[in-house]
Amino acid sequence: MTPSRRSLLGWGGAGLALGAAVAGGAGALARGADEPVPAALSGAAVPFHGTHQAGIATAVQDRLHFAAFDVKTTDRAELIQLLKDWTRAAERMAAGQPVGEGAYGGLAEAPPDDTGEALGLKPTRLTLTIGFGPSLFDDRFGLRSSRPPALIDLPKFAGDNLDPARSGGDLCVQACADDPQVAVHAIRNLARIGFGKVTVRWSQLGFGKTSSTTPEEQTPRNMMGFKDGTRNISGTDTKALDEHVWVSEKDGPAWMAGGSYLVARRIRMNIETWDRTSLQEQEDIFGRDKGEGAPVGKAKERDEPFLPAMLPTSHVRLAHPDSNGGAKMLRRGYSFTDGTDGLGRLDAGLFFLAYQRDVAKGFVPVQRSLATDDLNEYIQHVGSALFAVPQGVHDKNDWWGRALFS
Repeated sequence: MTPSRRSLLGWGGAGLALGAAVAGGAGALARGADEPVPAALSGAAVPFHGTHQAGIATAVQDRLHFAAFDVKTTDRAELIQLLKDWTRAAERMAAGQPVGEGAYGGLAEAPPDDTGEALGLKPTRLTLTIGFGPSLFDDRFGLRSSRPPALIDLPKFAGDNLDPARSGGDLCVQACADDPQVAVHAIRNLARIGFGKVTVRWSQLGFGKTSSTTPEEQTPRNMMGFKDGTRNISGTDTKALDEHVWVSEKDGPAWMAGGSYLVARRIRMNIETWDRTSLQEQEDIFGRDKGEGAPVGKAKERDEPFLPAMLPTSHVRLAHPDSNGGAKMLRRGYSFTDGTDGLGRLDAGLFFLAYQRDVAKGFVPVQRSLATDDLNEYIQHVGSALFAVPQGVHDKNDWWGRALFS
């Protein structure tokens, strides 16, 4: 057995129980012979290395598998080795390559290094983004003094009904792709690599992106049927990204420069109640019309809203930067439907993901402002987590979190 093979054998073990029905890739579209194939259909790979982690400003993909992990090992060196192993695996999967020595052809007496369900599939713009939760910065790994001041404990907000089993986590990995099987494969393999060192605390599958970082494309709709993310930060707006998303060297600590802070919230929607609400009331609650998405009194979706024309308790008015001291976040949310709640109601809603430079100046004031939102009658926040998302992996010798542990 070669040394590399011996180190890779630790990647086997119990697989991650997913229990998810996954659909096929994007359907065929009618195109002319000379018309370029969109990136989402080409199966293109997103570069893994860079100043910032992929999966933040990257054009939002169609599918999500998000997982939060608890670290079980108390050995700092073992955790560092895991992060190195995860990085190498993430590099390969983002390029459409199997993990380690692959799903077959290795030692018959050992579990394969790759689970195999993505064999033959293209990368479909897979991105893997890691974050570190507040609970990681305790005495287990000597990180207490390295916790960023911006990695705060989120306050309790009005209407929160948080499930501890769906909140928090030492680590998180956000896997986004245009093929759900590719995203699920990525999280499953990282969980296998981490067997015995980390366990999945909670996870979330998402479909139908509810925010876009590409404003030139059609704005997606949420489960309530309204366009979401009209005023979201564009992934190519470097000025806005530097101002509102990327942590600067001046913000500190140094290991977070080029990173961001991620708020993840599982928001349950009372779909059945909403579906029996009149169209006029729905539009009043949001402050936009349902068809075009135009603000109250305007004709087009991207017309500048006139906030005084909206109800004081409308969602757009309360969430608007002008109502929150200019606070902005880059949102990458997804819809979810996780069966029923046992009472015949869909367990459905929005898995809210938002990246920002400073949570105390971004998510916190906006969420407090939304305390009087009329939409609260139809939604409830049931899961919550905050993660420090470090800078990108610069080259083949770099790894997730290297600057933190150096």
